[in-house]
Order: sequence, then structure tokens, then C-alpha cells
Amino acid sequence: MCKSDDKRAIGAVRMHGITDQLVYHILQKRHLQAGVAPFTPHDLRRSFVSKLLDDGVDLATVARQVGHSNVQTTARYDRRDQTAQQRGVLRLDVPFDG
Repeated sequence: MCKSDDKRAIGAVRMHGITDQLVYHILQKRHLQAGVAPFTPHDLRRSFVSKLLDDGVDLATVARQVGHSNVQTTARYDRRDQTAQQRGVLRLDVPFDG
């Protein structure tokens, strides 16, 4: 994005707030500048949820953080691989053995 694009974006935010279209436009420009694969705002949301879950934050707390009223919705955002999910199971404290 060139400086004039940045100025237009800042002006749009001041007048209308940040719109979905503006966020999408900025991400598309930035992925080209960074030389990475395209990504969407929703990809960032999925990454945020997965990172919190990977860091051990419980699902109900993550759901509240992202504004979900149902934890099942939040669970669908989990993009961690099978190994990460198994590590979570291994953290369980089982009070008995055998």
C-alpha cells in the first residue's frame, strides 16, 4: 500500500469506523507486501482461537473472548493439529491409576 492509500484508509476510518471491507482490503495489500499466502480476517480469528487453546486457555473463556455464546461454535475454530490436541489430553490430571 502506498502512502496515499494509507492516508485514504485513515480518512475512511475517521469518517466511518473500520469496516469489514477495509480490514479485508488492508490484509490483501499487506500479504502481497510480505510475500506470504493470502489470508482473511477469519483466518486471523481462527489463529487467535487456536493459539489461546494451545496455551491452555479453557474453551469457555476463549468463547467469551471471541463473542461466541456456544462453545461448540468456538471448538470449530480449533485448527491445531492432532499432536497439539493430544498434548492437551496428556495434561489431564487423572486422580486414579488403573
